[in-house]
Amino acid sequence: MRYRKLKTFMRGFVLATYFLCGAMAWAQTPSQPTTSSQAIPAPSITAPLAVKEANPPSAEEMAKGDPSGTLTGTVNDIPVSNPKSGLTLGDALNQIGQNKVAINFVWTLIAGFLVMFMQAGFAAVETGLCRAKNANHTIMMNFMVYGFGLFAYWVCGFALQMGGAAGVASLGGAAPLSGEFALHFAGKTWGLWGTHGFFLTQGGTYDVGVMVLFLFEMVFMDTAATIVTGGCAERWKFAAFAVSSVFLAAITYPLFANWAWGGGWLSQLGTNFGLGNGYADFAGSGVVHAVGGLSALACAMIIGPRIGKYNRDGSSNAIPGHDITMVLIGCFILAFGWFGFNPGSTLGASGGGNLRIATIAVDTMLAGATGSFGAIFYMWIRYGKPDASMSGNGLLAGLVAITAPSGFVNTIGAAIIGLIAGILVCLSVEFIDRVAHVDDPVGAISVHGTCGLWGVLSVGLFADGTGMGSVKGLFYGNPGQLVAQMIGVATLLGFVFTLSFTFNLLIDYFVGQRVSPQAELEGLDIPEMGALGYPEFVLKMQGPGVAARAV
Repeated sequence: MRYRKLKTFMRGFVLATYFLCGAMAWAQTPSQPTTSSQAIPAPSITAPLAVKEANPPSAEEMAKGDPSGTLTGTVNDIPVSNPKSGLTLGDALNQIGQNKVAINFVWTLIAGFLVMFMQAGFAAVETGLCRAKNANHTIMMNFMVYGFGLFAYWVCGFALQMGGAAGVASLGGAAPLSGEFALHFAGKTWGLWGTHGFFLTQGGTYDVGVMVLFLFEMVFMDTAATIVTGGCAERWKFAAFAVSSVFLAAITYPLFANWAWGGGWLSQLGTNFGLGNGYADFAGSGVVHAVGGLSALACAMIIGPRIGKYNRDGSSNAIPGHDITMVLIGCFILAFGWFGFNPGSTLGASGGGNLRIATIAVDTMLAGATGSFGAIFYMWIRYGKPDASMSGNGLLAGLVAITAPSGFVNTIGAAIIGLIAGILVCLSVEFIDRVAHVDDPVGAISVHGTCGLWGVLSVGLFADGTGMGSVKGLFYGNPGQLVAQMIGVATLLGFVFTLSFTFNLLIDYFVGQRVSPQAELEGLDIPEMGALGYPEFVLKMQGPGVAARAV
């Protein structure tokens, strides 16, 4: 009897427990979607919105002025597609999309304007590091390389570089840039050059997004072309400079830039061969600076050193520039312009992780600073004095080196990259001058060529996976990225240098690269340009290898 009562009690207890647990579980279960008969209909894209509920200011309120800025920019400012129906959800959504693209347009354009202003910095640095008797000639090369390069890039350079680069989401897609000439073998696609965008009209490229992209890419190309003028200064024929600059802007630069930025084969090394994210060069240590530096090396080797630069025993004579103040002011202008160069390479400030611009800007500042530290400490320890011109070149070397990794590294990596570049540029200048016996009046080959290659390699080492494209380097577990960067360096050395050297040999044969010895000794201002840079000065030569003195 007791056993039966106990059994009955236990059965009831278990049933009650199940009921209680089930009730609690039911209470905590998220509510199920309502049935179709109870579903709230999605708002129609064409349904008029209740504008008055947004409490927009009245015309009378706006007529009184808006000193605090709280009434300007409201629902009243959204364009209405159909005045009869009034503001709709579609109107509001279209305005949101256009605002995003407009922010990116303005950001990219302003960044491009900053990069264009770097031309003034290059002009000041190169002119100051050259002798006064060549001031007009040197600054005119820096001035006209803008026009020569822009024209050639408009005709065909941009099309070859970016003609197949459609899909720039931050700028509205740039859909007309959909033509890429590519080879197909071994089951892989090898993009070689673009086919849309000649004269910015062919292939439907008369497009606002394409125009923004053209302006930004053009000023990058012009930076590469400007680098060459420094390496060949004080003995380069102006006519030869013009032809060489047009070729670089039309052919050399666009081809490598296509392979890296325009969807070409280097950028596909990750997809095709599993090498990290493919060749990664965020803002152009390789595409811009190494291309310019290696082209300068090719031209300088063909033209030969300035008269008085080397003695018969092979030793080198210093030929100081005429205005170190101008040089360092130019370096500051370049450092300022670099805030357009690197952060601007996001091609936008809104959406798509583009707020990374803050980190990119700080990385850029740090690398420039540590670059100048590295150079000034090296010169101080080695020669007993801090050298002003090399301190400026150290700043530029750090900026050049951080250009490729700026979108991929943290601040510690940026500081290390810049510091190494500052020391590396000093070592490179000594090697180029004393061992290779290539005369580079401003150090362009070392600053842009050597440190540009270092910047490319540093991506494969220091990229931490948190930046644009989640690129990771060797130090963060991806050795394949370093291999992709090394392939990029090999391409720069093997293709870009060889193409530049070959074409400039042809210029030397048909036009002549170098001015006459008489013109060089006199100074290129009168023989080449017809006017002195400093007409009120009387310039007296102090002997071969010594700067002219103004009296």
